[in-house]
Amino acid sequence: MLLPTLLALTMHQAPLTTVSEKSGWIHTGRYAEVESLCRAFPKRYPGKVRCDTFGTTPEGRPMLALVASTDGTLTPAAAARKKRPVVFFFFQGGIHAGEIDGKDAGFWLLRDVLDGKALKGVLKNVTAVFVPVFNVDGHERFGPNHRPNQVGPEETGWRTTGRNQNLNRDYVKADAPEMVAMLTLLHTWDPLVLIDLHATDGAQFEHDVSVQMEPQKTGPEALRVPGEKMIAELLQGLEAQGHLPLPFYPSFEEWDNPRSGVSYGVSPPRFSHPYWLAHRRYGVLVETHSWKPYAHRVATTRHVLEGLLRLIARDGQALMKARAAVDAEAESGEVREVVLAWENTKNSHPIAFRGYAYERSTSELTQLPWIRYDTTKPQVWTLPYFDELRPAVTATLPLGGYLVPPAHAEWVAPKLAAHGLRFQRLGQPLPPAEVEVFRATETSFRPLSVEGHQGITVKGQWARERHPLPAGTLYVPAAQKSAPLIAHLLEPQGPDSLLSWGFFNNHFEAKEYIEEYVVEPFARELLAKDPAVKASWEERLKDPAFAADPKSRLRFFAERHPAWDTHFNLYPVFRTDSPPAGLKPVR
Repeated sequence: MLLPTLLALTMHQAPLTTVSEKSGWIHTGRYAEVESLCRAFPKRYPGKVRCDTFGTTPEGRPMLALVASTDGTLTPAAAARKKRPVVFFFFQGGIHAGEIDGKDAGFWLLRDVLDGKALKGVLKNVTAVFVPVFNVDGHERFGPNHRPNQVGPEETGWRTTGRNQNLNRDYVKADAPEMVAMLTLLHTWDPLVLIDLHATDGAQFEHDVSVQMEPQKTGPEALRVPGEKMIAELLQGLEAQGHLPLPFYPSFEEWDNPRSGVSYGVSPPRFSHPYWLAHRRYGVLVETHSWKPYAHRVATTRHVLEGLLRLIARDGQALMKARAAVDAEAESGEVREVVLAWENTKNSHPIAFRGYAYERSTSELTQLPWIRYDTTKPQVWTLPYFDELRPAVTATLPLGGYLVPPAHAEWVAPKLAAHGLRFQRLGQPLPPAEVEVFRATETSFRPLSVEGHQGITVKGQWARERHPLPAGTLYVPAAQKSAPLIAHLLEPQGPDSLLSWGFFNNHFEAKEYIEEYVVEPFARELLAKDPAVKASWEERLKDPAFAADPKSRLRFFAERHPAWDTHFNLYPVFRTDSPPAGLKPVR
């Protein structure tokens, strides 16, 4: 039903028609088409569309955004004055440039809305910002074999950038210049809703799209309650259009075993929609199913966007009031407890899932599990659905904020700025003050590099110590609207903290050593004169692992030597209960 309707709508070859439409959804255009259309839309719809360049890629290509509003609300300042809901179409078809559904669906929908053929009047109530391609350099690494488990288009771009960075792992650490440009654009507009479009990989089944919206099961109640209502209405509308939508990412608990079940998960903010959740805004992840034909996926993407735009235009003012309320809450310092990671409980309930007949076996070639689906035999599977969540890692924000010493201030400051966070610099040194410091008691470097970083996990706790505050130290107040993101960045045990990504690894590597022949006489002298150390030593010897490890035994005494490096395993970010002396509040 969807495919004939789609083809009928595009037979007339309307102006601004894409390569994809002209080919009957067999091909997708190159980036030159995006540049051409970005120039053509404002000419076709003067006063209603702007084409903005918001960055340049490492390979020298412009990063483009189309802004659309039928009453001329085409700048962030104008949208803010009108308290206009802004919907930011961050099309993940252009961030993983092989998943290009969003680019072609977005141009098609935007043209029809501006022509009055779809969603009449919606752009009087909503300003839409459309980024057709985020990963521009990856888009131009064009070829026919980039998505072997995806049905069309015949050629696509590549998943990663020219520097081989996966942009949809980069939101918090902000390594890629493309990401810095995108974050700057995003925080300049501060949209109510960020919509991120993908085509998922994985198993074969009948469901053609999943839509996850946050806050829904997590996040501030003022946004969560209308979010639950919005996603329910959206899914009902998609079902009425003949789709089989899911409210969760369709990945099995055991990747090769459908009967293992599925779960509702909340990802860390390295990904787009949980990143926007950390800013206490709506983040939406849309995943069409890669095994569906491209024409069907583009039509599905359009239907999702139409449904979301309609609901946001209808309820936008109420949602904006809710957003203002949660912003005021955070600015006042009322947001203290932050969940840095969620996990599913073992509780589940059965759901009906539309799959296919399949066989599982062990491959005689690879000795790996091998699953084969028979798409001629649809089946309804009864699967366990794990949708109960609980906090896995939490943090309590300080009453004041965080302090970043000048040794790291120069590279941390641009990241804070890209994230739209407020901070100040100390203009003069301050004498030692009581602050909270984190000393790691256990560290574990990850054996493999991820996105060019050797990650680290640490155990330890915050404790009060006195430390000087040199000139140039950054102060990051916790009381600001994106308070949860501050915790994600600077709390050391968060999965996406700067520490966890490996930016501070040097501080957890021993740089100075004490020779054994120096420690030996010191250890004997210490045991003889300090009963507390002797008692601690005897207690540690009760641990068989410690007692059997010569290096641990040596370190017990080396840590107590006056020459021991007191900065080893000290996280070089502090917490404070109040702003440093002399700083004025900044809003």
